[in-house]
This record gives sequence, structure tokens and C-alpha cells, in this order.
Amino acid sequence: MRPSESLPRTFKEGPLSLTVVIPVRNEGKGLVRCLTSLGDDLASRVVVIDSGSSDDTVEVAIRHGAEVIDFCWNGHFPKKRNWFLRNHTPSTEWVLFLDADELVTPQFKKELRERLQGSRDSGFWLRYSIHFMGRALRHGYPLKKLALFRVGSGEYERIEESHWSHLDMEVHEHPVIRGSVGEIKATIDHRDDRGIGDYVLKHEAYASWEAKRILMADSDGAQAASWTWKQVLKRRIILSPLAGPLYFLGAYLLMGGFLDGARGLEFAILKASYFTQVACKVRELKSRRVEQC
Repeated sequence: MRPSESLPRTFKEGPLSLTVVIPVRNEGKGLVRCLTSLGDDLASRVVVIDSGSSDDTVEVAIRHGAEVIDFCWNGHFPKKRNWFLRNHTPSTEWVLFLDADELVTPQFKKELRERLQGSRDSGFWLRYSIHFMGRALRHGYPLKKLALFRVGSGEYERIEESHWSHLDMEVHEHPVIRGSVGEIKATIDHRDDRGIGDYVLKHEAYASWEAKRILMADSDGAQAASWTWKQVLKRRIILSPLAGPLYFLGAYLLMGGFLDGARGLEFAILKASYFTQVACKVRELKSRRVEQC
């Protein structure tokens, strides 16, 4: 090799002005995969918010270099994510909320770098793969969440609770963001592999919360007025006895869920039953209120 020639040099990109926040409780196994997928060159800060885990969650977080913050919910607003934004406001420009069973992919990290540099958006919708019975579903309704936004541009919607459930983290609350919102198309892998039993129990709790939240909005005009058109449409559909069947027809037939074989059918049935359950719980709660009057 002549002196004037040299091998091409590669440069390691530095961390983004990004704080990744992972709310957890007894998520040691999943947290290993989540933190490993992040690597050490994507975010300036990685925070694990722990709700009194009894497994090795905290040890896993520390071993992978994450900062651990303890959280104990008092049953009222704010829940875990808003509590963090208000009490431990990140000094970075962006904040990304991940669940312990969500793994960032190389494609997602690449697009994230490209989109955040010079972006004028205040937040981004993110896409997620859905794993069911051990494999990813390729069809059905897509899963999207607004889980990445500028620090200070907003927070998750405020819903006054009084021990409605044991859910100490925002699950169905939507971020209310000031400014434009874009979308990152590369997916994050949602690897929920805790089994059907856990899935059913989790969605039972979600359905109870959703039903109570709908009834609260009926009696609180200000809260209902803040809903997006998608939330309003979802509410109208979910109150109908046809909510479950409509979801099934859309996910399984219109969105091609049948192409995923038996798993596509089973997933569509479970999700349809969830929406039916919410509608039933709303009617049940309304009837109880009438009886108490």
C-alpha cells in the first residue's frame, strides 16, 4: 500500500439527545432483551422506572447501565409516565417511552437518527410488530403509539382516577402534544411472550379501566371535549353490541388476518372479545348506577 493510500475510516455515531424511559414491574427477563436492543450509542440517558419489583428487574437495569427510579402510585393522577415527566423532566430534547417487551430494531434506530436530525415535528407515531403464539403476525390492524415526543411539548392526557384499578401506568391514555406529529415507519418489535393466561388477565383489567373511563367522560364534558376524532369514533363503536363483530370483520377479513392462518383467527377472536367485554362492562356499570339511585 502506497503512503498516500489508506483504508476508509468509520466513525461511530454518538448518542442522540434522547432519554429512553422504560416503566417496569417484575420485567427482569424482558428487560434484558429491551436494554440489549438499545445498545449504548442511541440514547444519552436510559431510565427504568420500577414499581417495587420482586424479581431481578432492578439488578438487570443496573447491570446494563440504566438509571433506576422508584415509583409508588397513590391511586390518583399522575401515573408513572406523567409522574416522571413532571418530577424527573429529562434534560434531553426528546423522550421515548418503551415497554420492557419492546425491542428497537436496527432499521428503527437508523430511521430514528435520520428523522430527529433537524425535525420540526413535536412528536412521532411509532409502529410495532405484534407477536402472538411465538411468531409475528403479518396482517390485521397495525399497532401504532405516539410514544416519542419533544420534552416539554406535552404529556399524557389527564384522567382523574381514584383507585379504579391496579394499573399504575398510562396504558390507554394518549399523549396530548402541541405541534405537528410525524411517523416513523420502521417497526419496533413487540415481543409479548408471557402466554395467553397473562394476555387474558391483562385485557380484563384494561376493559374494566376503559369502561370506567367512558362513563367518566359521559359525566365530564371537558374531558370528552379534549378527545381526538379517533377516540370519539372508538367510543361510539365500542358502546355498540356490534363492537366485537365489527373488529373481527375488519381485522380478519378486510385487513387480511386470515392470511396468518390459525394464529390470525385466534388473535382476531381474542381482540374482538375484548371490545365486546368493554361494551358489556359499560352497560353493567350504567345499570348499577340506576339501581343505586
